[in-house]
Amino acid sequence: MNVKERISRLQSFYVMSLKALLGILRRPIYFRETVDQMDYMGTGSLFIVFLVSLFIGMALSLQISAELAELGLKMYTGKIVGVAIIREIGPVAIALVFAGRAGSGMASELGSMILGHQVDILRVHGVSPVKKLVTPRVISAVFMLPILTVIGDAVSLFGGYYVSVFVSHQSGSFYWSQIKEIMNFENIMSGISKPFIFGYLISCISCYMGLSARGGARGLRRATTTAVVASMICIIVSDFMMTRALLYILGMPI
Repeated sequence: MNVKERISRLQSFYVMSLKALLGILRRPIYFRETVDQMDYMGTGSLFIVFLVSLFIGMALSLQISAELAELGLKMYTGKIVGVAIIREIGPVAIALVFAGRAGSGMASELGSMILGHQVDILRVHGVSPVKKLVTPRVISAVFMLPILTVIGDAVSLFGGYYVSVFVSHQSGSFYWSQIKEIMNFENIMSGISKPFIFGYLISCISCYMGLSARGGARGLRRATTTAVVASMICIIVSDFMMTRALLYILGMPI
């Protein structure tokens, strides 16, 4: 792929992303498709988010507790685990899981529709594929990923509590008092604002790659793989950029 083709694809991606965003404000509203996608992305991803979040919280608490024990500061495990999960690890880890599960599903589904000429049928009947197929998925991802992040953060904190109390033999009440202490505006704002951006990026990238699928089964495989890889890279890069911006906006020292 030469430079001209890359620029053309980037332009197409930006145009599709903008149309999908503006489609939220325009009729018709495909309510049933949106609800179906919310069920697929939210309810369908709940178990894996629960499982991953639980063991992330447990592993993080175990590792930090072991390191702080050498300094005689093991009682502050809860505070460090809470800040790390709420501000960074929770939103990023759950977004990566979401990209692997829901993002790949979006790309493969739309790719199959492209290869089966179902999208062409929509165009023949005067239906915008972006409005009907992409916008409901963007709405669902932007709405469900923050909810999954809140659930995942809570599960991670309970996992950290289990390790702190039953493995490291710390005070459970002191653990939760530290968690309550770090539940301030700055930490919550940093943790809850990121999933909205991550959800938008994942849905737009996955939908675009799916609608760009060409070349049969091999093309579908390539589109799905590219969607997941590109989404993960964008999550990591945008996380750094948003963290830097939020630290500046909230006036927190670096």
